Amino acid sequence: MQDLDEWRSRHPDKYASTEDIFSHIHRGDTIFIGSACAEPQYLVKALIRFVQNKPKAFFGAEVLHIRSLGVFPFADEKFQRNFRHNAFFVGDNTRDAVNKGLADYTPVFLSRVPGLIRRDLVRIDIALIQTSDIDEHGYMSLGISVDIVKAATEKASVIVAQVNSEMPRVHGDTFIHIRDVDFVVPYDEPLLEYEPPGESAVTRKIGSYIARLVKDGDTIQVGYGSIPNAAIASLQDKKHLGVHTEYLNSGIIDLMRTGAVDNTKKAIDRGKTVATFCMGRKGDYDYIRNNPAIEFRAVDYTNNPLVIAQHENMVAVNSALEIDLTGQASAESLGKRFYSGVGGHADFMRGVALARHGRTILAVQSTAGGGMISRIVPFLREGAGASLNRGDVQYVVTEYGIAYISGKSIRERAMELINIAHPKFRPWLIEEAKKGGLIYQDQAYHEGEKGEYPEHLEQYRTTGKDLAVFLRPVKITDEHRLKDFLYSLSDESLYRRFVSPRKEIPHEYLQTISAIDYTEQMMILATTGEADNEQIVGVGQYVIDHKTHMADVAFAVRDDYQNKGIGAELIAYLTYIAKRQGLLGFTADVLAENRAMLNLFHKADFDIKEKITAGIYDLVMTFRN
Repeated sequence: MQDLDEWRSRHPDKYASTEDIFSHIHRGDTIFIGSACAEPQYLVKALIRFVQNKPKAFFGAEVLHIRSLGVFPFADEKFQRNFRHNAFFVGDNTRDAVNKGLADYTPVFLSRVPGLIRRDLVRIDIALIQTSDIDEHGYMSLGISVDIVKAATEKASVIVAQVNSEMPRVHGDTFIHIRDVDFVVPYDEPLLEYEPPGESAVTRKIGSYIARLVKDGDTIQVGYGSIPNAAIASLQDKKHLGVHTEYLNSGIIDLMRTGAVDNTKKAIDRGKTVATFCMGRKGDYDYIRNNPAIEFRAVDYTNNPLVIAQHENMVAVNSALEIDLTGQASAESLGKRFYSGVGGHADFMRGVALARHGRTILAVQSTAGGGMISRIVPFLREGAGASLNRGDVQYVVTEYGIAYISGKSIRERAMELINIAHPKFRPWLIEEAKKGGLIYQDQAYHEGEKGEYPEHLEQYRTTGKDLAVFLRPVKITDEHRLKDFLYSLSDESLYRRFVSPRKEIPHEYLQTISAIDYTEQMMILATTGEADNEQIVGVGQYVIDHKTHMADVAFAVRDDYQNKGIGAELIAYLTYIAKRQGLLGFTADVLAENRAMLNLFHKADFDIKEKITAGIYDLVMTFRN
């Protein structure tokens, strides 16, 4: 880096005291301050001292920024005549002021802010930024915050740069030349650091579900908070991940260090992790310093839905404050209380939805307020901002599972979301959904252990005929899938399953086999396809008879999947589950003409007693040791 004294000798007019610099601020001016961890703390403190010493120097100045993590007294009542704070994102240290009307919040997609600045719809008179050292060519890097800072430096009437050797030089669209800066203030100080909330058992569980939806070679984006951070931590075993994100966090940098992220499969910007700002720790800033594998671009590039949509196999992971049963989600306000901001949330959720094989994931902890408040609610609260509308959301993940709601009816998505809500709130959600006409008025539901989905029984199997299937217990949300399955069966298969010429499969019957009491019966589905297009190809079910301590069992396999080993897998797995429950065996009624089913039972590990009456075999099948 070039010696600062040399640059001072070349441009003595650019080096002045902060008091002289701030004398350029006039009443009604707009002051832009660099974002988040790149906030120029020394300049901010100097500005406050200037106003304290000269309280009548100027009045009514608007202070504009995305988010502040440092000292930010502009909303204090003692400075009300001098400053009016306006944020594009509401943070912890500005939230009370905004909600008391002492400061302003401008809701806008971050991708559109540079355009507002360039069109002078957002005026900037003086920009206080922080940069790296000046290199031998006269360039400084904006470092860990390019976002809207780049546009601000292009339009500001006066640019004041705090030159800080702690700020890393970052590749990409980050550079500004000394000739374009009005004042240079050399001052070294540690950059602000950001430590996200620690992981918990709940966030780790959510992360494990998200990991199921991320594949090797995917390009990822993650939002703020402990849940997206946990999602990142769960991806350590993935390979060839790419990154195109607004926010570069410590978790992504850890994935780069371990090699899980190499960006080799990206459709655009191949070989590069692309972001617009970083909030992390000193070690993270050291890692990105002069790292050619990382590029920071302006937010109107990183967050542009048309750019995002050019990626293939892209996954966006973001969070929300609450989501209602119809699929609307709020990430910016709790009812009438502003909490965060529009930000880049919708930019990515909509851009990724347009991408080829794009997947959007809304990850939320099921409860808030120490478990006293459900984040899944019947309807958004009055005044809440619908950050994502009903057509935006694809996957919703809580610590209780994954709900895929894209393309689902209101009834189906309500049931999907109730199924991943906290168990203690599910009965309330069922009743509220009935009151709102969202679900069947007679919708069956089992509380507590009876209705708790036994996730541990999920298994992937390959049949003896080399067919890969996913075996899992039935869920309360499977009614539509079961209807499709049963109506797909031929008349012959339906007759063999029900031992009657059944033609109609009404809702009243379907909910008796989807909303089951897991302590009294078990139904295992054999499915194929991805989670968003899962198809049932086989069903095995038993109902316990407590008098005999055995269970009555029945099976059905879709006609085009018969003779592929599905029935044998279902029998073997149901036998395993029943033995673990301490049952002694199965009973079954099988048509004499159904030789395939009889053969499967006889090949299984049973001691069988049978008798035939009116063309129906009555089987008693005791488990062998």
